[in-house]
Amino acid sequence: TKKTLKALIGGNWKANGTVENVKSWVEVLNKAGTFSPNSEVVIAAPSIHLQYVKSIIRPDIAISAQDVSFKRGYGAFTGELTGEILADSGIKWALTGHSERRVGFGYPGETNAVVGQKTKNGIDTGLSVIACIGEQLSDRQSGSTMVVVSAQLEAIKASLSIPDWSKVVLAYEPVWAIGTGVTASPEQAQETHAEIRAWLSKNVSPEVANSTRIIYGGSATAANAGDLYAKPDINGFLVGGASLKPEFVKIINSTL
Repeated sequence: TKKTLKALIGGNWKANGTVENVKSWVEVLNKAGTFSPNSEVVIAAPSIHLQYVKSIIRPDIAISAQDVSFKRGYGAFTGELTGEILADSGIKWALTGHSERRVGFGYPGETNAVVGQKTKNGIDTGLSVIACIGEQLSDRQSGSTMVVVSAQLEAIKASLSIPDWSKVVLAYEPVWAIGTGVTASPEQAQETHAEIRAWLSKNVSPEVANSTRIIYGGSATAANAGDLYAKPDINGFLVGGASLKPEFVKIINSTL
């Protein structure tokens, strides 16, 4: 499916991979032959593996951090990776606001405002950012998907200037469809992607709405990627579990 916007296919490895695993996953990608010319590929590896992956992976795959610090610059921020440190290391991308980080790991997660600030920090330090938004199952069931998503978008908008949006890819993650094996139907995904684009048009600008890639982050697989990508407002995927398997190559090539 040829679209005006080049697809963004992101692989989020999360906290997975021994050094040996990482080597073998990269090898699969390196040996995969020519990718679809309609796909831009970005891999978000655990931070300890970023430099290693960058040094051995094929040049047409960009490397992303899975988060960027709320703080800026160099300083007394133990355990943090600031945008400056990432950019200086040659990392070109970061994720912000992944649903797992919004929920938290047994302690309070990131607020919408925190995600907005992190998105701005990434952009201001020269990174492109995949900003994640999406609702929980209870939100979907109560019909408040766009209430939740609009609040997430509003916080990102509040942190950014209009030109900043050229560095943003939005990843819509229906959290109820992540790792649960439940996928939103292509129709459900398209409906929300269209609503997100309409929100951008109304609240940011029609130009930003037309030029921003909105990618789908809810259990994309080789089996469903083609049907999802055929929808007009789906501009690629943020792939979790399937990015650790050889089928990730099929997802990259689902945009042909």
